[in-house]
Amino acid sequence: MDEVSSQTRSRELAVAGYESVDGDAAVAATGRWWTETSAEYLVEHGDFLGAADFCWCPEGLRESEARLLGPAAELRGEEVLEVGAGAAQCSRWLAQQGATVLATDISPGMLERSAELDAATGISVPTVCADARDLPLDDASFDHAFTAFGAIPFVPDAATVHAEVARVLRPGGRWVFAVTHPIRWAFPDDPTSRGLTAIRAYFDRTPYVERDEAGEPLYAEFHRTLGDHVREVTGSGFVIEDLVEPEWPQGNVQVWGGWGPERGRILPGTAIFVCRKV
Repeated sequence: MDEVSSQTRSRELAVAGYESVDGDAAVAATGRWWTETSAEYLVEHGDFLGAADFCWCPEGLRESEARLLGPAAELRGEEVLEVGAGAAQCSRWLAQQGATVLATDISPGMLERSAELDAATGISVPTVCADARDLPLDDASFDHAFTAFGAIPFVPDAATVHAEVARVLRPGGRWVFAVTHPIRWAFPDDPTSRGLTAIRAYFDRTPYVERDEAGEPLYAEFHRTLGDHVREVTGSGFVIEDLVEPEWPQGNVQVWGGWGPERGRILPGTAIFVCRKV
């Protein structure tokens, strides 16, 4: 969970911890949080992500090497949906490969940053502001879909996201999603060796919540075990073809929230599920 300075918030952060929260209120609050922090996020991480590059995770795994959506030749002419796209850097890279891409995100501010990157790169990606649990898109209208840390960690009902993606995908379409590795929930959000000692039960699904002085949520993340992810995605009509756990590469020295080289070489930080619609 990346903490952002209170100057970027319209309301002050008063308390943060693990507790129950109203799901819909949390989703709406997190959407506002991403809008309020969108500019700062790109200042901090924009160079690493690239304006038109496809980075799956803080470990730095790129789609250009991983090809989790399929070989480059197969993407040309394909219709691809990005869910929880942020500033749509990944979609912009796919457009360069010849794919027809649509990027969706719940945060208007992030989509404003996307428009700025469109102008800066000359690569325009159409966007739609939408909750991933209720996509305003036709059935069977995309060949593939993906998200790199979008939507799924920020909703209490990720199965609804999977079901929506299944609805808009054509049979045989890939659904690839990257999330924080579930084992990390048991450890403090510390990229150093101090983050290598478990302090919470892996099976404790109590969400992480930040609240303002009035007790209203500002931000929330929801935990799922590996088994939870498997049940949710297969129950939505997908088969899992692969589970990628990127190792921390020698050349990556950046620290990103709880990710960093010291802990990353020992403890996995990311899980990427490669799925296909039945």
